[in-house]
Amino acid sequence: MPHVRLDEVTKVFRPRSRRDSPVTAVDRVSLDIERGEVFAVIGYSGAGKSTLVRLINGLEPVTSGVVEIDGVPISALPARALRRQQQGIGMIFQRFHLLRSRTVAKNVAYPLEVVGTPRAEREARVAELLEFVGLAQKAAAYPEQLSGGQQQRVGIARALAAKPSLLLADEATSALDPETTAEVLDLLGRVNRELGVTVVVITHEMEVVAQVADRVAVMDAGRVVEHGSTYEVFTAPQTPTAQRFVRTVVRALPEGEELAALRAAHEGRFFTISFSDAGASEARVFGALARAGVDFNLVHGGVDDIRGRVYGLLTIAVRGPEEAVAAALAQVGPGVQITETGR
Repeated sequence: MPHVRLDEVTKVFRPRSRRDSPVTAVDRVSLDIERGEVFAVIGYSGAGKSTLVRLINGLEPVTSGVVEIDGVPISALPARALRRQQQGIGMIFQRFHLLRSRTVAKNVAYPLEVVGTPRAEREARVAELLEFVGLAQKAAAYPEQLSGGQQQRVGIARALAAKPSLLLADEATSALDPETTAEVLDLLGRVNRELGVTVVVITHEMEVVAQVADRVAVMDAGRVVEHGSTYEVFTAPQTPTAQRFVRTVVRALPEGEELAALRAAHEGRFFTISFSDAGASEARVFGALARAGVDFNLVHGGVDDIRGRVYGLLTIAVRGPEEAVAAALAQVGPGVQITETGR
């Protein structure tokens, strides 16, 4: 049984006035999110991803379709039963949403106070969580005394206070600088690995997906247009929307004016080298060419780490006898795909 299941889920917002039209924010989305995985939902502004997360935690009712958590159709629950179900779901936000009048410790304790957790148990849990997120020394501080990254770590600790099995992160790193983003994503990875919490990350940043997500769904205009393992979507995106996102992280093949400029600057035949295996290496290709006495230049591309696996997309200009080039490229071995770039 998936941890979260969405079956043909649609959300339509009614018009505010007679002059407006209804807005379909989520359009017939079906997804399974497995227990214990990190699942990312990526899309541009207005794609429907934030509405989707509000449907998962029951903050918005569905217009049609079914949302299930652990097999329970939360979209059909009465209010009291829904509130009980929501206690198993943690939520962190882009703007932290900390209570400014409360200390760090009291912010983390707030969800436990709401459900009536005894004081001694509450204080022990807060101390445990602040130690986990690396802020034990900031327990008495107030939010305005913390950096953005520290505030988000408080938000994560607060979201974990009631020991949820599911954590929803809605643009949790969008307000942070790259270094702090990496720290927060590393913490979310620890939450997943060490606590066994299923994490759903809502984002518009492909770098976030590459660092933490096991699987990813790409949304556009309210629909999921592509989904699969992060590595699959990065290395072989099938839709224009996914391809645009991937190009923000992995350099695409040169084409058009860019390819023409490279050809003007470099003599020889152009080949594309694709690495899609953790054991592959560009050195294997370069070594084979060098041993064959073939002259070459790397003119475009790079090598990336995607969830611990190597992916490279390189373009080289090769000069030498056709037979020598063919013989050299035939020696590179598995895990590497080489194709000649058309003129």
